[in-house]
Amino acid sequence: MPSQILVIEDDQYIQELIAEFLRSQHYEVEVASDGREGWDKIQQQTYDLVILDIMMPHLDGYTVCRMIREKSDMPIIVLTALGEEKDQLRAFEMQADDYVVKPFSFQVLMKRVEAVLRRTKSTLKQSELLYGGRLRMDADAYKVYVDGQLIDTTTKEFDILNVLLTNTGRIMTRDMLLDKIWGYDYFGDSRIVDAHIKNIRKKLGISVIRTVKGVGYAWENTPAEVEG
Repeated sequence: MPSQILVIEDDQYIQELIAEFLRSQHYEVEVASDGREGWDKIQQQTYDLVILDIMMPHLDGYTVCRMIREKSDMPIIVLTALGEEKDQLRAFEMQADDYVVKPFSFQVLMKRVEAVLRRTKSTLKQSELLYGGRLRMDADAYKVYVDGQLIDTTTKEFDILNVLLTNTGRIMTRDMLLDKIWGYDYFGDSRIVDAHIKNIRKKLGISVIRTVKGVGYAWENTPAEVEG
């Protein structure tokens, strides 16, 4: 069954070009011309991927991204003319899966669409429960508990925790995490890892992920002072 993609883009010309190109690659595509229309469609249907512009009337892309993440792990590729580092970091902190700056190549966009969809369909599965100090993970059910309390995590956050916990004490570089979680063909910025780690720490409320400056991260069962 073809993947279903929602394109939320207020520029009619760009919207039509993206939709036509994706359909030529055998995807099912729906379109929305502003953030409010896009959000209405998302509330009615689950999509395999959302391609989301930022600067739109009614609801901007950042707001739509936040609203989606409050509801689901639906993959999001941000597509925008805002190319500054602060704009990209903001999107990653809101848990966008990728970020494409206009003007863009349709072939590159296609590769990123394929990569995000491929990553979404592959999951890290283990048969047993994993324990890390006060944290417990049920890898089959994709659930995380701290002191017995269920913690709401996204699929990517769960997978990062899974990799770190199963490699307790080992330093996992950003590139290693990108390879294991996002796939070797990820085209985006490695700082997406930092943004996800920041969100994980905030949700867990315990210091079990150690920052190794300039390298990556490591899991520590004993809560320690966290750098950065």
